[in-house]
Amino acid sequence: MAFNPSPKVAEARRLAKKYGKTKVIIFMIDDDKGTMEYASFGKDKAMCSDAKMLADLSYKAIHDHLSR
Repeated sequence: MAFNPSPKVAEARRLAKKYGKTKVIIFMIDDDKGTMEYASFGKDKAMCSDAKMLADLSYKAIHDHLSR
């Protein structure tokens, strides 16, 4: 698994370690700027892929809801 040096992914990694989780997804929404983003982390390559897939699906659902 490739190491992602992104500070946002590092925070997801830190939370996974702190709470003993194998996958973490963090959503960040800034209503003032109208932006949304996420960071995902998985303990290994397969879990990382799963976390990203879940994050992508969730991102779309949140985006669609906020765009109403």
